[in-house]
Amino acid sequence: MSADPTRDRLVLLGSKGGPALRPGGPWPSSSLLRIGGRNIVVDCGLGVTRGLADTGISLKALDLVFITHLHSDHVLELGPLIHTAWTAGLAAPVTVFGPPGTGYYWQRFCQAMEFDIEIRIVDEGRPDIKDMVSIVEFGEGRVMEEHGLKVSALRVDHPPVTDCFALRFEHAGQSVVFSADTTFFPLLADFAKGADILVHEAMLEEGIERLVAKTGNGARLREHLLASHSLAGEAGRIATEARVGRLVLNHLIPADDAEIGEADWIAAVRKTWTGDLTIARDGLVVGL
Repeated sequence: MSADPTRDRLVLLGSKGGPALRPGGPWPSSSLLRIGGRNIVVDCGLGVTRGLADTGISLKALDLVFITHLHSDHVLELGPLIHTAWTAGLAAPVTVFGPPGTGYYWQRFCQAMEFDIEIRIVDEGRPDIKDMVSIVEFGEGRVMEEHGLKVSALRVDHPPVTDCFALRFEHAGQSVVFSADTTFFPLLADFAKGADILVHEAMLEEGIERLVAKTGNGARLREHLLASHSLAGEAGRIATEARVGRLVLNHLIPADDAEIGEADWIAAVRKTWTGDLTIARDGLVVGL
């Protein structure tokens, strides 16, 4: 994927919105942000471990993990990612930042894997995984500041989930903002003001009916999508208002519709955004 795994970059490991998988389709939400010498995983949907390994970064170098909210397509593989890194010889402690409930998830994961964890400690001489992982639950505002890396959070509008947070990462004059899952939320433009990259979720209205037909639970799912997510043009409005350097459309809904291609996403967002644009796909690298 990248010839130099040490260079600063954004890698879109999983680009689809929602937890469903279909043959040959993309993986749910996860990203790698390499900035200031840190390897930062943002969200851990299904497939994050394989995707991260494919970037060329050793799982032993797992450093920081951020979870925007606890929907399964953002957190399902958090435990398996850390456990797999641990079995690969995780070399240093990992800190996981997430909304309230993240600690409960991690505690229960370790309980579910207790047999495997305990037997590997005894049989393979591994350190206790629970001693290597710190969970920090956060709310709105400054999340961390360490070695020049600053991370801030903004509560966005993703009903019925109340603890869902956009994240802004800043280091040495570079800034990357992740919208998380949100309906059109004007306050996000202020939060993302002047960012080099805004990674914003996006939905195409013309694909919703076909997606609902595939997934089932039609009326309720349609209602959720329209109330809780942003259309591509709305993402463009946020990027324009924020005057960001590049807009990356990610968490695409739908992401695996044969009748929708990159040109359709571009056409939808160009009505409101004229700047640099990237449409996500699994494994895509965006330079900082």
